[in-house]
Amino acid sequence: MYYSNGNYEAFAKPEKPANVEQKSAYMVGSGLASLSAAVFLIRDGQMKGNRIHIFEELSLPGGSLDGIEQPSNGFIIRGGREMENHFECLWDLFRSIPSLEIENASVLDEFYWLNKKDPNFSYTRATINRGENAGTGDKFTLNDKAIGEIIHLFLISEEELNDKRISDVFSQDFFNSNFWLYWRTMFAFEEWHSAMEMRRYIMRFIHHIGGLPDLSALKFTKYNQYESLVLPLIKYLESQGVQFIYNTEVKNIEVDSYDSKKVAKKIIYEQKGQEKEILLTENDLVFVTHGSITESSTYGDHHTPAVLNAAPGGSWNLWKNLAKQDKAFGNPEKFCGNIKETNFVSATLTTLDGKIPPYIEKICQRDPFAGKVVTGGIVSVKDSGWLLSWTLNRQPHFKAQPKNQLVVWIYGLFSDKPGDYVKKPMKDCTGVEIAKEWLYHIGVPASEIHDLAVNSTNTIPCMLPYAMSYFMPRALGDRPLVVPKDSVNLAFIGNFAETKRDTVFTTEYSVRTAMEAVYTLLQIDRGVPEVFASAFDIRALLASSSYLMDGKKLLDLKLPFFLKYLEKKGIEKTKKTMIYDLLEEAGLV
Repeated sequence: MYYSNGNYEAFAKPEKPANVEQKSAYMVGSGLASLSAAVFLIRDGQMKGNRIHIFEELSLPGGSLDGIEQPSNGFIIRGGREMENHFECLWDLFRSIPSLEIENASVLDEFYWLNKKDPNFSYTRATINRGENAGTGDKFTLNDKAIGEIIHLFLISEEELNDKRISDVFSQDFFNSNFWLYWRTMFAFEEWHSAMEMRRYIMRFIHHIGGLPDLSALKFTKYNQYESLVLPLIKYLESQGVQFIYNTEVKNIEVDSYDSKKVAKKIIYEQKGQEKEILLTENDLVFVTHGSITESSTYGDHHTPAVLNAAPGGSWNLWKNLAKQDKAFGNPEKFCGNIKETNFVSATLTTLDGKIPPYIEKICQRDPFAGKVVTGGIVSVKDSGWLLSWTLNRQPHFKAQPKNQLVVWIYGLFSDKPGDYVKKPMKDCTGVEIAKEWLYHIGVPASEIHDLAVNSTNTIPCMLPYAMSYFMPRALGDRPLVVPKDSVNLAFIGNFAETKRDTVFTTEYSVRTAMEAVYTLLQIDRGVPEVFASAFDIRALLASSSYLMDGKKLLDLKLPFFLKYLEKKGIEKTKKTMIYDLLEEAGLV
């Protein structure tokens, strides 16, 4: 497997891999990583679909990409996914998947046309004082010390960040900035999360620094993730004969190590209360999605809180059983061993009448029923005890959603702190109580909050014990390589596998690890698109520097006199050169 860039081989069809007719594939989990791996096996590996088997613990596919209407509860979304132009592997995948919305078009075509006609951006990124625009604008409010800390993190090596937390590399000057407000609420980072992952995010998305304040860096699907992304994949794979085996938990995969080889020899699984096994040869390829951010998630309802389920669940237990066999298979305890720091509460609120939408429209400055971008991403409540954020994507968010209803997704970054209207932690709240807190912060008069929360919404809380596990502090080696050294037929895919430079908690990471796994095990002679290299583009670096400095010029920086003198002399010498032109284009001189 090798990386490529440019379009020379971007759309080339690779030659058929040797002996692929004798090979089979077994996928553990039916999330985006497994579904993508199955597509790449068929499209690029030219494997017959009926030789691909996908095991799923639940009764439906999709993993963390969800969106469902439950007859007893209503519409539910546990979380959302933000996308951007340079998800190279994701778009490589979806260019080959037929759209369910538009005839003779791919999912990529559908997504591209939609976001061209209706580009994403936010008029109100943050609020304060119960629905007022917080006035954060496009300013990051980073002082020289905080900017220096970002630069230091950018330049340091990953090895120097083993097991370090964000709070180990940043001071309070950084945490007081608008930049941190934008960053933490958009990506759901906490101070105790991984500094290594924070560094990757800064490097990965340096080209989007200017789009953080108004979320113009982001793109979204037409409907929820399940209907827009998962269903087209399922329809395609079913049409190819791929076998889905639901309500089946893979307990362990036995791996033998001999002659400098690691070979998966047996899959042990449970189905309808019976333990079964599949014996494997080196021609049987196994792709494991290990760990899960939605494992053991629970729902409350309008009148009941979501109760924490601390059980690790099938995906974590499988990883633990694998890790016992070989240290190359990672260290799951780093990610699932601290529920206090990995739990997360979200809620899906559905409006039931016309009383609440005017408050939404006042904040987002758009008609929420227009079928176009509404909030343009999350609206963060700057003075919220829960650090509440909420969003409305294009409505209807579900195909079955009545035209007079809106679906709002809400989350609180501080789920264990008391609210401002409801004096309870979010994790202990019913749907009605979460609705009350949200209504309070969007400016509904106190005298109307109770009635609207009870009668004008249906709100479903969701507790996710492991939602933040991707970001837990880690060291190199804690996540297994996509294909561990000397592995012949076993690969790890998804956001707990290790591939260089890319960032977890993204759809791109799931698809990238799937592509790398398939291309490696089948020795496919086509490049995997490299991670977009904006961190190595001087133009992107200069532009992002200008944004981080809130438009200040280089000579405006507070430097000792002697250093400022040298800096001025240096800039003078670059005049009439390409260097000065780049500095001028970036607004730094």
